[in-house]
Amino acid sequence: MRRVVVPFRIRLDRLHEVLQEAFGWTNSHLYEFRIRDIGFGVPDGGFDGPIDARKETLLAAIEDIGAKSFKYLYDFGDGWTHTVKIEKVLPATAGFDDPFLLDVVGRCPPEDVGGPWGYEEFREAIADTNHERHHELVEWWGDAHYDPGDVDAANLRKNVEALAAKWKRRSRKKS
Repeated sequence: MRRVVVPFRIRLDRLHEVLQEAFGWTNSHLYEFRIRDIGFGVPDGGFDGPIDARKETLLAAIEDIGAKSFKYLYDFGDGWTHTVKIEKVLPATAGFDDPFLLDVVGRCPPEDVGGPWGYEEFREAIADTNHERHHELVEWWGDAHYDPGDVDAANLRKNVEALAAKWKRRSRKKS
């Protein structure tokens, strides 16, 4: 579970980046926000894919559709689906433009572990030296230990906060 504070005018592609850093993932796969029946993500020129997330803000998407929660899908092959809930809308405050990771519970599953089912097998295999895939998954993971409760919240917060600095540098270059 992650709780983040973001400005409501954040573009959806940047919200994706915030979520990637908050979970500790590597942004290696496609994603999509499903707000009611509308998808926002990386457009696919050849198909009727999602609306370009770079062109939509969280505020516009929520106001237009009226949703208080929506789905965040990541890595379509692994099939990670998260529910994003709008807990509170704070008044706009001058100077509040930066995302912040408020709360962290648990470690995120390893990238490319195989989705929820693969993650469950991974956890069982790592913990059980007699599991038929123990040695294979220890080699893949690089360690014989995995604790789903062991999370470096300070590092995740630092990575989320670094996004704001990156975005500010980009906007100064455009000016």
